[in-house]
Amino acid sequence: MSALIIGLTGGIASGKSAATAAFEARGITVADADLAAREAVAPGSPGLAEVLEAFGAGALAADGSLDRAAMRRRIFEDPLARIRLEAIVHPRVRQALRLACETAASPYAVAAIPLLAEGGRDAYPWLHRVLVIDVPADVQMARLLARDGIDDALAARMVAAQADREARLAIADDVVVNDGSLDALDQRIGALDAHYRALAQAMPSPQV
Repeated sequence: MSALIIGLTGGIASGKSAATAAFEARGITVADADLAAREAVAPGSPGLAEVLEAFGAGALAADGSLDRAAMRRRIFEDPLARIRLEAIVHPRVRQALRLACETAASPYAVAAIPLLAEGGRDAYPWLHRVLVIDVPADVQMARLLARDGIDDALAARMVAAQADREARLAIADDVVVNDGSLDALDQRIGALDAHYRALAQAMPSPQV
């Protein structure tokens, strides 16, 4: 069981996926919040049943899954609907992430939480450290434009919809500035991996 749990976050197009892949390549368990959110409302799940109770049959797609496009439109138009949906999904996501990390067989575990700064670190009191994958604003915009093939205005809106860089850095214990190559990022993750292994070894074993 992992004694040390690292929360990993970063802005859009910062390189979070590459960073988590680098941890996984070193044998570290990574629990992904986006995957947990999908599983929380999977067909037949209690989460989906609760969404249907709150929002009605219009939340359901023809194949019995959550109609994500319809729900996106609904929560965009109605802030209260967003709050209700998050109240259903977020506690299940946090529980799934914690369970996956605490039962991981690796020396430490990583919880990849893209919106950690937006939700607040206090919502995850079981995280021991927070790692922010940071990227300068100009590099972030260039990567986002190249990755998604969108125009500058849309890219700017996507960046603005998230917590700003300063808010993410304010919750960080560790920061990796990912403004170079994938090899450079991998080297930085490798150094952190050695650091986290040493920290985990020094921690008392979790109680079973």
